[in-house]
Amino acid sequence: MDWQSDANAVKATFAPTLEGWYERHRRDLPWRHTRDPYRIWLSEVILQQTRVAQGKPYYERFVESYPTVTDLANADERELLRLWQGLGYYSRARNLHQTARYITDQLGAEFPATFAGLLTLKGIGVYTAAAVASFAFGERVPVVDGNVYRVLARVFGITEDITTTGAKKTFAKLAEQLIQHAEDPATYNQSIMEFGAIQCTPVSPDCLLCPLQQSCNAYQTGRQMRLPVKAKKAPVRDRYFNYLVFRQGDRLAMRERTDRDIWQNLHDFWLIETDEPVDALTDLVLPEEVVGLVSQGRVTGGAVPLTQLLSHQRIRGQFFLIDMPDGLPVALPAGFNWHSADEVNRLPKPVLITTYLNEGLG
Repeated sequence: MDWQSDANAVKATFAPTLEGWYERHRRDLPWRHTRDPYRIWLSEVILQQTRVAQGKPYYERFVESYPTVTDLANADERELLRLWQGLGYYSRARNLHQTARYITDQLGAEFPATFAGLLTLKGIGVYTAAAVASFAFGERVPVVDGNVYRVLARVFGITEDITTTGAKKTFAKLAEQLIQHAEDPATYNQSIMEFGAIQCTPVSPDCLLCPLQQSCNAYQTGRQMRLPVKAKKAPVRDRYFNYLVFRQGDRLAMRERTDRDIWQNLHDFWLIETDEPVDALTDLVLPEEVVGLVSQGRVTGGAVPLTQLLSHQRIRGQFFLIDMPDGLPVALPAGFNWHSADEVNRLPKPVLITTYLNEGLG
């Protein structure tokens, strides 16, 4: 078909084609068996920046621990963050908790039943509001995420940079037109996201068995790998974290991170951040608070290097284990406390710290 002259025909058949594909190929995922706005919202927040395979067990653990929005509202934040540990972007968990409290305390544990109402909640943006509004309440509002951008850009040959405001308006307008032809908005939204996730994938899309093949601009012009157009990501910044791990017997000295930086409200060790990597503990300039501790203790083993990659930062960690004499009263710096092995296990921690505890602690 001449996709340019038959654009309206493509728009009219697009939603029914994807809905039919979805009925045959959809994955069996737990959040697709409910209309509960709480569980749908929970799944969408967990799946932001997270693959389904990784997010599914987190969703199941959260539903088991907090089966209702009221249960989540009443959760201990430390336990919630520990349950979230490994997903990253911890502001999502904190917003989840705050919004659950607001819904419980101010809205009688009832979610707003409209897209506009959902948008008023903290941490719920346009995409999540559209997902909950359509999946839970059947509102005819389209979802537009990375999968949707990719499918629409390829099928309709859209060459605008998807990171620009103009492109977002273009895709939003097209998405609004397409959902009008859907039999069921919830099914359609699920279908286009699923189609982008397992059929029209970023790399090696399955074009030969694609039901949209003949109407797809990218396939007809050989531009599958050039669409969608997206500006290059900002370069990743290296940060050098040098940790002093004070240990006395089976206890470790840890503190809660309170600064508005990465890993807020998570626990780690005494940190000295440097502009460049260091080779040894003697290369560090020690602040007054820990000079005495280091002199009282004994450095055990060599430095343990570990790295964690975040969205725009690469954390290059070095861990220096310092054993303190048993039975000696040790005055820790403000904000630090001794924690037993069981207590450390229960504390919410960055993945970098957990990796060290599991693999690097001698």
